[in-house]
Amino acid sequence: MNKGIYTLILRLSEQKDIRIGALGIISFQPGYYIYAGSALGSGGLSRVSRHIRFYHERYRKAKWHIDYLMEEAVLEKTICAETGDRLECVLAAGISGDCVENFGCSDCDCKSHLFFREEEPTEEILSVFKKMGLVSHEHQVK
Repeated sequence: MNKGIYTLILRLSEQKDIRIGALGIISFQPGYYIYAGSALGSGGLSRVSRHIRFYHERYRKAKWHIDYLMEEAVLEKTICAETGDRLECVLAAGISGDCVENFGCSDCDCKSHLFFREEEPTEEILSVFKKMGLVSHEHQVK
């Protein structure tokens, strides 16, 4: 499987207080959340398929920060790009803006890998991938 980086676009329709593992309870406002992740391990971009499968089936107990949010939010879309380089932090920096501090970034020095938008962010994210020189592919989650 090809390696790369990806974003998950999730939507909350109402304010929710959600326990996010060791981060504790976080208050999430209604809107869109963009998670920036890496798929450089042996499974490559199949990691995105595992996120989608977890969202649909809840086949295991929540383990990662994003799992806890996916238990409460609607996973609407994924956007991926192939690369062998560690660019998830560059992707996160390109998205930036309103964020949930310390979310999804325990293995790096980023402020966050989860960002908030009031409006649907697909075009913005596609633009970030393009500025990085990457060809991105979006997938609507059903």
